Amino acid sequence: MLNISSLPKINGEYKFNEPMSRHTWLNTGGNAEVMFLPQDINDLQHFLQNIDKSIPIFIIGSGSNLLVRDGGIDGVVIKLTNKNFASLKFENGILYCGAGLQNFSLKKVLIENKIGGLEFICSIPGTIGGLVRSNAGCFGSELSDVLEKATIMDFNGNITEVTAKDFNLSYRNSNFPENWIILELAFKTSQKSAEEILKTINENAEYRKTHQPHNVRTAGSTFKNPAKMPAWKLIKAVGGDTLKIGGASFSPLHCNFLINDGTANAKDIETLGNTIIEKVKIQENITLEWEVKIIGKSQS
Repeated sequence: MLNISSLPKINGEYKFNEPMSRHTWLNTGGNAEVMFLPQDINDLQHFLQNIDKSIPIFIIGSGSNLLVRDGGIDGVVIKLTNKNFASLKFENGILYCGAGLQNFSLKKVLIENKIGGLEFICSIPGTIGGLVRSNAGCFGSELSDVLEKATIMDFNGNITEVTAKDFNLSYRNSNFPENWIILELAFKTSQKSAEEILKTINENAEYRKTHQPHNVRTAGSTFKNPAKMPAWKLIKAVGGDTLKIGGASFSPLHCNFLINDGTANAKDIETLGNTIIEKVKIQENITLEWEVKIIGKSQS
């Protein structure tokens, strides 16, 4: 049990026994023992420099690709919600974006400044900082194509600038140290007309609306696509498209999207996913890998 009185004095906000269902797109999960919402970089740095190092720390973004188990999370969950983490600067062809910036909010700055090459990011759910861990991508592009460098803070409060190569980005994967917090990403860009940028963003949005579930509780793509076959085909091949556990099932629009009908708990969702992994392994001799990040402890 965390000693609350030992927590550093901060300018931001602490939330105690905070339901993680409020912070994930799947709307499931137990409580975070403590959630810390820093006011700015200095506040975050002060906290990390003064927190008891035996206390576990987790960093989350918007929770768009996150499953928190029903037993919740011991320690401190950090979430960069303050506008001070959502900075934007365009300089010498490089776009600098704060980690807390919502991806969709790039649309306006791209069009106004005729910045091309980043249109795909606008259609990825979540925040800028969340792009790195999974080398997020869609529509034939991924973060590794456009990332120039990043500013990070480690759990000791040290701030460092690292290059894209330091993450060793590959398909839906990166060598992302657990004790790094993304503060800012710097993107390479190209020049395009505002009309062309808008057209690409709208086409991407229309495709997602037509081919993927929306306005439902989901965490996006559930599994990474294996080299041999798309994950959705493997799920369908083992009957996963019609399988349901509790309130968890796969979307009839795209069966690599796990959805919560509003009654599922985290155990339902994780059990359904693991059931599919087992079925595909037995029938197709392929091991599916979770694309959704799973954290926390199971309910006792």
